[in-house]
Amino acid sequence: MIKEDGKRMMDEVYTDIGATTSEAMKISRKSRKLISSLIGDAGPEDRIRQRCVIATGDPSIAEILRFMHDPVKTGLMALEDSSPILVDIKMVAAGVLKKGHNSSVTSFIGSGDDLASERGITRTSAGILAHQEELTGSIVVIGNAPSALLTLCDLMSSGKAKPRLIIGTPVGFVNAAESKERLRSMDVPSISTVGTRGGTPIAVASINEIINMFERSRH
Repeated sequence: MIKEDGKRMMDEVYTDIGATTSEAMKISRKSRKLISSLIGDAGPEDRIRQRCVIATGDPSIAEILRFMHDPVKTGLMALEDSSPILVDIKMVAAGVLKKGHNSSVTSFIGSGDDLASERGITRTSAGILAHQEELTGSIVVIGNAPSALLTLCDLMSSGKAKPRLIIGTPVGFVNAAESKERLRSMDVPSISTVGTRGGTPIAVASINEIINMFERSRH
């Protein structure tokens, strides 16, 4: 059983299933100790903040992360149910841990290229539409494409999709901030960043830390 408050994960010696050698684990633990002294270690959300800071080398990232509607608990439950993980681009798919869980990891870019050409929309938006039937009950991770996040929000607004968790951290100066603001206005568990900053490292760090928590909760 998953412990909902995450206390077990906080109290035990930290481990990282992505660190597969003793040297890697030593580096991971040292990084965690340094970062936790800067931003705190009060609970699961701080664990995600820590990992995002480590992934970017930027302590200020902790200040722009937003957690809406208990996303960590929802993510752990979704992994327990082996909910599929859908991501925007192949770079994000490559970074998501493939062990410690039984969820499939699928990149939706390229799935709707004909639709993208036909409608003149982005490939990631078309990919979301192509995977529309799979979105409900899934974990969606968007690290780069504001247009994909806006399309996903449109589908949710119209009742055509209901993901269990959305990690939305698209980066850039066109619609990135706006897409994340819209996500935070919706009644769905989410992790996002404020403003123009975001990207693959933050999206991958967020889902991987939830996977790490899930793996530890089973032992």
